[in-house]
Amino acid sequence: MPHLDLDKTDIKILAALQQNGRLTNVELADAVALSPSPCLRRLKHLEESGIIKRYVALLDPTRLGLGLQAFVNVALEKRGSVHMQSFLQAVQRWPEVIACYALTGDMDYMLHVYCEDLDHFSRFVMGELLTHPGVEDLRSSFVLTDVKRTTALPLHQLGAPR
Repeated sequence: MPHLDLDKTDIKILAALQQNGRLTNVELADAVALSPSPCLRRLKHLEESGIIKRYVALLDPTRLGLGLQAFVNVALEKRGSVHMQSFLQAVQRWPEVIACYALTGDMDYMLHVYCEDLDHFSRFVMGELLTHPGVEDLRSSFVLTDVKRTTALPLHQLGAPR
């Protein structure tokens, strides 16, 4: 999908919203040196074009009792796609999985998982993942500390000439 040509003001709008998605239109307009009406028009265009997909609240998992974060690499049996489709549907139902990525290499998928503790993680792995048909192997890595965590996409390439 081709990306839209964005000017410096559009990029400033995106950068400001990545830092604080709750800015009012007046606050956003001030931040990017526009008057409110043109700012709102640009914002609506960014939303309608799909560049801005949605607005969300970022929650603190630890304060919600989700103290264990893990990445689980999963390999599926290679025979037939019935297991793959079933697995992908199951991933959508598992609340512990906040992200799932299809991978190259020896493992097929990487799951980003949050659990309350090791007991919860064990119940999830033993009761859901390992009992799912088609799961051939899995490897888990536990997060010791978040070194960097951001939802902001890099925007520096948008201002570069093509």
